[in-house]
Amino acid sequence: MSVRMRLARAGAKKAPFYRVVVANSRSARDGRFIEHVGVYDPTRNPAEIRFKMDRVEYWLSHGAQPSETVAQLINRLRRTDQKPGTEAAQASK
Repeated sequence: MSVRMRLARAGAKKAPFYRVVVANSRSARDGRFIEHVGVYDPTRNPAEIRFKMDRVEYWLSHGAQPSETVAQLINRLRRTDQKPGTEAAQASK
């Protein structure tokens, strides 16, 4: 079974938001999934990106392959967490 981390579309017509899910690669885009690990809402300004990073790291360590978009979102979130002055960086001090 090939496991992928990918986006599942939700929301109304012309107002999408996406759930980041871990799913079998053969499942439909909005179909059955193993676990819900995050949210991406591009309609907000700035776009909302939330991940359960402990679960993301777990699935990546167990061989789950992120889609191109999910990989970009994870990298974007990691970069903003490492910048000084962000809430996550201040909370870790």
